[in-house]
Amino acid sequence: MTVRVFLVDDHAVFRSGVRAELSRETDMEVVGEAGGVAEAVAGINAARPDVVLLDVHMPDGGGVAVLAGIDDGPVCLALSVSDAAEDVIAVIRAGARGYVTKTISGSELADGIRRVAGGDAVFSPRLAGFVLDSFTGKSPVPEPPLDPELDSLTPRELEVLRLLARGYTYREIAEKLYISVKTVETHASNVLRKTQQSNRNALTRWAHRRRID
Repeated sequence: MTVRVFLVDDHAVFRSGVRAELSRETDMEVVGEAGGVAEAVAGINAARPDVVLLDVHMPDGGGVAVLAGIDDGPVCLALSVSDAAEDVIAVIRAGARGYVTKTISGSELADGIRRVAGGDAVFSPRLAGFVLDSFTGKSPVPEPPLDPELDSLTPRELEVLRLLARGYTYREIAEKLYISVKTVETHASNVLRKTQQSNRNALTRWAHRRRID
């Protein structure tokens, strides 16, 4: 049985890489792809795939908006650079069947697709705990306090901030996010300006105080 897969990510280079990985699998077929919410909803409803690989952070509402707009039928596996609890909980509550990070290998991703297609829930290590804690009420994700500086960041700038706080170099961030080093530098400059921090060390301390890591 062939698993029909639809790719949703706002970076064409990343979609190309995933498509190439999945093309090696004899039991999988990529039947469509999209880089934005409206395009994704229309494409998924038209193609009616078995599994949707869904990026979490995109313009116009991201993965949650896609989940809200598609017809019943496909199962969705979130695939994101973020491993933040609030992102995991939000997309699972919206209807995704699993959540894996972009550090996953091609073979692991293919296995995850097969598993969600077969009815399993699939999570990267440690992310399942977020979901269990949230739904059992042991450790609910609290509403974040108002933080104008943090709220001013775009989803992509927040991704760059998290990786900077973890100590990644600009080149490493570029490789993880499938963007150029120049683009990373631009995002980092915007983050410094919006958070009113003078340098990367100050920015890292600022992020750690807000538990952004």
